[in-house]
Amino acid sequence: MTDAAASPAISLPESDEHWKRNLFVCLFGSFTTIIAMTLLLPFLPLYVEELGVKDHAAIVQWSGIAYGATFFAAAFVAPIWGRLGDLYGRKLMLVRAAIGMTIAISLMGMAQTVWQLVALRLFVGLAGGYASGSMVLVAAQTPKERSAWALGTLSAGIMAGNLVGPLIGGLLPQLIGIRMTFMLAGGLIFIAFLATLFLIRETKRPGKRKQAAGKGGIGGLTNKGPVVAMLVTGMLLMFANMSIEPIITVYVAQLVSDQSNVTFVAGLVMSAAALGSVLSASRLGKLADRIGYWPVIIGTLAIAAVLLIPQAFVTESWQLIALRFLMGLALGGLLPCITAVIRHNVPDSAREAFSGLRSRRNMSGRSPGRWPAASSAGISACRPCLSAPAC
Repeated sequence: MTDAAASPAISLPESDEHWKRNLFVCLFGSFTTIIAMTLLLPFLPLYVEELGVKDHAAIVQWSGIAYGATFFAAAFVAPIWGRLGDLYGRKLMLVRAAIGMTIAISLMGMAQTVWQLVALRLFVGLAGGYASGSMVLVAAQTPKERSAWALGTLSAGIMAGNLVGPLIGGLLPQLIGIRMTFMLAGGLIFIAFLATLFLIRETKRPGKRKQAAGKGGIGGLTNKGPVVAMLVTGMLLMFANMSIEPIITVYVAQLVSDQSNVTFVAGLVMSAAALGSVLSASRLGKLADRIGYWPVIIGTLAIAAVLLIPQAFVTESWQLIALRFLMGLALGGLLPCITAVIRHNVPDSAREAFSGLRSRRNMSGRSPGRWPAASSAGISACRPCLSAPAC
């Protein structure tokens, strides 16, 4: 047998051997990084107060600044990391994100001033992107006939992280303190870093670097209207939704009588929206397959807008939990459809660039030629990337 004939026989089993291991390492890493990024939400205002901010209005303001700093930084660097991933490999981007987040989140537990906290949140935005990078790597390395299953599995881990993170953040600070909670989160991500470094095997694809260096971005689109509309819609939606999250704990404190349960109830409020999205994503995805993306986008956008208004007038915490859950049901259908519209209007050569433009809150991406079909399975797999903060 010649060397040329032997080479394919060796490479195919090697690919089969590694893609499942890559998937489960990425699943663990994405799950832990999402938890680490979302667990601070219930206690962020309390930590800001612990760092010396005493005025109520200032606590709200600094909580919003610290929370938004990550997404502000990520919006600038996400396209850069996506392009570098194409050029030099996605595993390298995962290793970079994991070690960067390990350092930043651990140092958050050592912050002495609110300025230091904001600076570290900025650094997380600059260095992060593990979950989005893992989506790209899994899509690129998985056999085409198994890509929908693999992306769905990875999406389930990301959604679980969004669900579990705020619950842990509502419970752990009462048991081990806020600073030790950050340290524990940093330790989990460090384990993910080690697993990524030593266990993931990325198969290099000939010609990929040349393809990545080609023309991309919005200038290469023939039909810019739907893409621009979806980018603007996603940005406005995330602005409306995320402007509320940093102050949910402060709001919950006005609704509960037992102040020792504030962080726990706040965690429930935040997890309720994630749970709603988990339950609705695939069902609304199937509906969009039948009737089209635009009716679902318009309908769910209207519902989400209507559900935001009564949240300002609740008098009990359970009312806020219920409204956030219902809004999560709407968002679970809206965000995947936005991604699907962009996916259908962006050519292969530009998709990696647009994986960065869909940030932030989205830091997702799909490898050219490895996007799942626009079925309900494929659409539901897109959803968590749009909801996971600075992951």
